[in-house]
Amino acid sequence: QLQACGGGLVQAGESLRLSCAASEINFEDYAIGWFRQAPGKEREKVARITSGGSTIYADSVKGRFTISRDNAKNTVDLQMNSLKPEDIGVYYCTLASVYWGQGTLVTVSS
Repeated sequence: QLQACGGGLVQAGESLRLSCAASEINFEDYAIGWFRQAPGKEREKVARITSGGSTIYADSVKGRFTISRDNAKNTVDLQMNSLKPEDIGVYYCTLASVYWGQGTLVTVSS
């Protein structure tokens, strides 16, 4: 089971740090991704980190978001800086696109 947390309401330009934790699943061997879904839009990939630590980002968040993992804690974080109103959405973490967390809401006011 995956649990995502850290969402909230911030002003444009501020930061949030999301965290994804797993119970009964060992993160270490899997790629973990963050997706988001804005109201009325399809879910889109935001960032992904492989088991080896390689990362990939959506063009819209490159240079602002950083995904990282702590295998000892079984967590994957998403540091989001310089947030924009277009970053609004429910953010989900996923393990290998098979297991999904419940989502955490990010709201950015302009």
